[in-house]
Amino acid sequence: MKQLLTLVTITTCVLVGATARDTAAQDFSADEFDYGSRFALPDGQTAEIWNPAKRKLIEGGPMIGGTVRATDPRTYCAMAAAGYDFVWVEMQHEAISWEQVARFWRTCPGPAAPGVRVAYANEREIQHATDMGAAVIVVPTIDSVEEAQAAVDWTYFPPIGRRSSGGGQGPSELWNDVPGGYRQTWNDNVVLFLMIETLEGVEAAREIAKLPGVTGLFAASGDLGNFSGFGEGDAEYEGLITEVLEAAQDAGIHACAPLRWANRPGFTCFQAGTEGANIRRGAAAEIQQAEERFGSTGAGGTPVTGSGAAPLLANLTAECGSITYEADCNAAVQQAAAGASSMGAAEQEQIVRRLREVMGTNPTHATRIREIASQAGLTIR
Repeated sequence: MKQLLTLVTITTCVLVGATARDTAAQDFSADEFDYGSRFALPDGQTAEIWNPAKRKLIEGGPMIGGTVRATDPRTYCAMAAAGYDFVWVEMQHEAISWEQVARFWRTCPGPAAPGVRVAYANEREIQHATDMGAAVIVVPTIDSVEEAQAAVDWTYFPPIGRRSSGGGQGPSELWNDVPGGYRQTWNDNVVLFLMIETLEGVEAAREIAKLPGVTGLFAASGDLGNFSGFGEGDAEYEGLITEVLEAAQDAGIHACAPLRWANRPGFTCFQAGTEGANIRRGAAAEIQQAEERFGSTGAGGTPVTGSGAAPLLANLTAECGSITYEADCNAAVQQAAAGASSMGAAEQEQIVRRLREVMGTNPTHATRIREIASQAGLTIR
């Protein structure tokens, strides 16, 4: 009898416990759960900004990022040490592997912050980037609020996002000793830019900009032309750019653009040239300086007065020697032609000669280059 009572008691307790657990499970709601304080900083302490790109934005900018399309760590390291606030590795349009990118950042984690343009707003893409050490995430062709929210989700740790804590060289090697701790301060330090490149993206831009976690909207100069069929200077195109800019401003976040738009009011963050353009620009300036010195000695060459043409020639070589973005080349042509109008005959002839070279190298662009130069007051015969 005693054994029977014991068995009944145990059975009753098990059933009661099971019922209690079932009730608790039924009552649980993720939406109503209060996030804990495990990763909170001590009372009165604010997160230190250890990401130089984020710090530059907080200071008001301009925040400038260089662009790397190569696969050689030495090239990346040269760009990372060139003075940029961050370096944007091109993972959307180049055949670069995450293993190669990880080697870039492990070899040269600074002084420029590691950054990347991923291919799309995807858990695998963005968490590869963050776990490998990226502190700036750029996501292209955002068309909707849902896509934008996915980018936020995979970039940020809870409670803002859904990034899982998976380790990787970012938290364990590159940023393991940042002030306050990586996990505790990540959400305050990461930079997330969403690129508005399509008509659908422009339509949704104001709602996208309001999402918590979006640092800035990037007005994609090239693809807004690609998707709209209009170019810079056209009223339709400029209207799209204005809509993106105003969406960012109204939401109190940053508006980003190519570096040649640094004189456009309202933009505070910029994408600079590629490593290839920088090599061409540097070589052109160096050669121009050498030719000027050679000519001034009387030992030979063509004497050159002044050096006002040198930066214009270097920029033409950089942006038009191998055209990556047509709009950048056109802007360099316009700048060079406009500058030549106030120069002496010798320097003006140098610019005309370089423009002819560019037209010869890029015959499909020759007519447009001649038109831009003519509009700026420089005739190319």
